[in-house]
Amino acid sequence: MSTATAPTRAQATAIGDELIALRRALHADPEVGLRLPRTQRRILDALAGLGLEITTGTATTSVTAVLRGGAPGPTVLLRGDMDALPIVETTGLPFAAANGAMHACGHDLHVAGLVGAARLLAARRAELAGSVLFMFQPGEEGHGGARVMIEEGVLDAAGEPPVAAYGVHVAADLPAGLVTTRPGPLMAGYSLLDVTVRGRGGHGSRPHHALDPVPVAAEIITALQTYVTRRFDVFDPVVITVGEVSAGTAPNVIPETARLRAGVRAFSATAADRLAVELPHLARHIATGHGLSAEVEYGALLPVTVNDEAAAARYAATAIGLFGAERYRPLPNPRTGSEDFSLVLQRVPGSYGFLGAAPPTPDDRPIEGNHSPNALFDDSVLPDQAALLTELALGHLVTGHPFNGR
Repeated sequence: MSTATAPTRAQATAIGDELIALRRALHADPEVGLRLPRTQRRILDALAGLGLEITTGTATTSVTAVLRGGAPGPTVLLRGDMDALPIVETTGLPFAAANGAMHACGHDLHVAGLVGAARLLAARRAELAGSVLFMFQPGEEGHGGARVMIEEGVLDAAGEPPVAAYGVHVAADLPAGLVTTRPGPLMAGYSLLDVTVRGRGGHGSRPHHALDPVPVAAEIITALQTYVTRRFDVFDPVVITVGEVSAGTAPNVIPETARLRAGVRAFSATAADRLAVELPHLARHIATGHGLSAEVEYGALLPVTVNDEAAAARYAATAIGLFGAERYRPLPNPRTGSEDFSLVLQRVPGSYGFLGAAPPTPDDRPIEGNHSPNALFDDSVLPDQAALLTELALGHLVTGHPFNGR
């Protein structure tokens, strides 16, 4: 551990109990989507008295806070997402949610960790040559929250665009305290394929008098998997999952339509662009080949999360400087989930990474990953999360800092 980073860890540890209390209050009262008024209120209360320039969103209950340093300089953005998932929690924790929603992805820790960073950096305001922009974002779980905040001007909130952007995502399936990231693609881009095959209904005993959309939809589903394995380089992977299929109302009736919806993930812009053109083409032409038609909608929802190479190196060096080399592990491959912080990283060079938060578990209890109704997060990692975010900002804003290099 660097002697320069030792004070940050000590200061973070000193506020650890308060961060844990905030996280557990958030966990017990989760909110889903873009409108999170109770979560927003808790964040505003936690930031009160820090001397931050705070604005709230209009299209969403976001919180944007700017910390001005003691001297002019660049702006660094730190982000934490705030929303929960529509999952009924089954952890049995004493602070478990009981309202039908759950912080199953750890966003309660993200909020508390970012509040911790705001407190640590505000206490060192005089050292900062520049500003820190804190982005508390609703609606990460498929609601477009980052896009809304960008449209409402979060990237200009400090008066100039950030020179760097960072975030930490806790992982329920990684050992507590382990930090990992990688340069380049970190998480998959995500798109949605929606296909409605239109035929002609009829009696199940006389299929030759109808145009049955069901086997055509089945053929499209099979063809999607063949397409992936035969048209894409295995080292530039594509993952297609057909998660919804619907057709018909009775076993002896041939329906008019059959519908399938698929999630499509890719790890490069080149692959994503090809998929947007070729998947609709494939579905339509399979239907045409059987004398039916297919209505196809294809929407690119999130780009690939791509870490800037220099920022990822800074992220790794900062983690090693704070916690020691034994607590940093390079991520060998991208993770297949998707993340709307990708929209920020399209505009600002930066890096996203993971902090393990798996609690000790009995040998007979499996570790549950993020999004599980049984997901458990060790919130003792919160001081480390706050310290990591703090040091990433200090590395840009404090002359003589071991990671300063703007």
